Order: sequence, then C-alpha cells, then structure tokens
Amino acid sequence: MMQVFGAPPDGLQLAPHDVRLLAAGHQIGVREVGFTGVRDKDTLMMAFLSGLALTERFGRNWDALYDVLTDPQARPARLALVLCDYAQFRGRHVQLGAQLEAVLLDAQRTLAAQGRALWLLIEERDSDPRHR
Repeated sequence: MMQVFGAPPDGLQLAPHDVRLLAAGHQIGVREVGFTGVRDKDTLMMAFLSGLALTERFGRNWDALYDVLTDPQARPARLALVLCDYAQFRGRHVQLGAQLEAVLLDAQRTLAAQGRALWLLIEERDSDPRHR
C-alpha cells in the first residue's frame, strides 16, 4: 500500500495501521474524531468539538466547522483528521454523512489552495483486532 502521507491529501482515504507514528515522521498533526455515538447533527458537532479540542464557543454548524478546519491560527499547516468508526456512521446516516463530506472536502480544497494539507483518514476499529 502506498504511504498515504507521501502524496497530497486526496478526498477521504483509508487510514494506515500506524497512522500516528507515520504522521509524526512526516511532521503532521493528528486529531481523532469518533463517530460511534453520533446520532444526529448535534452529536456530530459534539464529536468534532471534542476531537478538535474546540471551546464551547464553537458554533456547531457546517459553516463553523469549515471555519475551524481552515483557520491557520488554530490548525497546523499539515493535519490528519482520523475519522474513527466512520463507515458505520455513514451507513446509518446517509444524508448527514453527505453533508459532512461536502464540508470536509471543501475545507481540504481550500487548504490545498493555501499550500496547506488536510488528510481525511477513515479508521475502522472493528476490522482492527488491536481494538477488540
């Protein structure tokens, strides 16, 4: 498998097994967002609030999420966002997942145009025996 950090971010990609170790070697910040308990837009926004270590001032809407992902003061120039248990969430919440992906991909394109990088990495814990 090609090393994911050896190329510019390209949409949603599968996370490599040692994502944190690989990211550290490439001087890429890592943040993890867990989707296990996400039931609706509010719990989705809470998952990002927690995963990105945002303050309670976070607006909890799509525009606010885009803004925090693209804020040069708040994020490193190279960031990997690890989306944990994302495929299961996406299967349960098709419309919410599509809205989220539109925002994430828009942020990824905006950052690329600024010479920055946002990897969107899907990590499935169920398929990884280390997490059972």
